[in-house]
Formats: sequence, structure tokens, C-alpha cells
Amino acid sequence: MTKTHIPPVIVLKELRKRFGVGDAEHYALDGVDLSIEQGEFIAIMGPSGCGKTTLLNILGLLDRDIEGDYELNGREIGSLSQRRQARIRSDQIGFVFQSFNLISRLTVIDNVALPLIYKGIPKLKRIKMASKILHDFHLGEREFYMPNQLSGGQMQRVAIARALVNEPSIILADEPTGNLDSHASHIIMEELSDLHKKGNTIIMVTHNPNLTTYASRVITMLDGRIDTDTFQLPVVKPVTEKKPLGKTTKRTKSKKSKGTK
Repeated sequence: MTKTHIPPVIVLKELRKRFGVGDAEHYALDGVDLSIEQGEFIAIMGPSGCGKTTLLNILGLLDRDIEGDYELNGREIGSLSQRRQARIRSDQIGFVFQSFNLISRLTVIDNVALPLIYKGIPKLKRIKMASKILHDFHLGEREFYMPNQLSGGQMQRVAIARALVNEPSIILADEPTGNLDSHASHIIMEELSDLHKKGNTIIMVTHNPNLTTYASRVITMLDGRIDTDTFQLPVVKPVTEKKPLGKTTKRTKSKKSKGTK
């Protein structure tokens, strides 16, 4: 029996992004060729100014002014209207940012439900969908909290829940643990790892080399180009390390409560 070939989710050919004019002109991306398969977990690293965040913005259809080719699920993006690109972004791509980007005047559940408004989903259904994913992330008891009542780790988990409420196939994460301590960072990375195991394609920009152990592929960038591209087996973390994900303040049911805060 012939095995069916699944085409890459993303294909970039000679991708360039130019900033400035005249003597100030420079390329943030300078001829990037890249193919990403469905279900990969890619960590992109490199010094500040190397082009990694610019690349992430282009992949997320947040930047249209590019040179070269960008194919998403076999479709050339450059030929699509801005409205069509916005629809694809809403349906297929979820964003997780370093600064969380939660709206301070909205409750947790309303923040998570926000992307569903743009899809025209009725309010009651939006709330049910948002509530379900918050419970999946063990944040059900925080539904009606305001963002300033949450810890940094909880805010980032809310941001991930918001990114996933549309059930996108691609998750783009820009320094998702940059504002978190090591404990909260571990919890967030375990969440992203679980999403990868479920078949989501994850592309993460990070400065932290320790986080690359979760990825199946590590790309380093330099001066707007891909410098190295390495495939690897993600490190499998012990199941017990995921215990803190449930409740961050109380652990009355934990068998190993000694020394736990």
C-alpha cells in the first residue's frame, strides 16, 4: 500500500523583509528558505535583531509587506486579500505572547472568549466554549477573576487558553516564558508539550536554550538568515513533574506535600 504524503504546513522560499529606505535600508529577513511539517515543535533562537520575531509575525500573517513566497497549507498567501488572510489567521493560527496581552477590563472568561466574537459565534456558545477550555487548563475557578488577580503563570495559561479556543492547528509563541519564573515556565512548557503531542504544530521564539529540549527541531538565526537547523528528540519529562499544574495555591490532596509551597 502506498503511503499518503502529507504536504508541509508551511513553505517559505527566498523570503525577505525589508525595513528603511536609502542608506538606512536593511533586510530583517534575507532569503529564508524553510519547510515545516505538520505536528513539528520548532524552537527558533538567535541574538536580538536576527529576524526571529519578524519571521514569527510573517508566519502569523501579521505582516503582509514581504518579498518571496509563503505557502500555508499549500496556498500562496501573497495572492490572498487582507480579509481572507484575517480569516485564515482566525481559523488556523493561535498566538501566545510574552506580555500575555490580556485585556485588563475583561474577566478571564471574557478574555478567552474574545476571539470567538470575530467568528460570529453567539454569546452563550462563546461562554460555554471558553469555560470548557479554562477547565481543561485547571482555571475553572478563576473564570470571573480579573487579570490583575492572577499570577504571571496563570495569566500565561489564560493566554494559551485564548489562543486555543478556536482550535487552531498552528500555535505561534513569542517568548512565552519570558516574564515567568522557572516554576511557572516549566508549567507553560509542559502545556505546549502536551499540545505538540496532540498534533498541533508549534513554532516558538525563545532566548532560553533550556527550553529547546521540549522541541523536535531547533533553528538558530543570524543576520536575517537561518544559520543552523537541527532535528532532535524532545526530552520526555516525568509525569510527576506536571502535578503543580492543577492548583497553584493549595495542595491538600498531594501525597508529597512536604517542602511544597
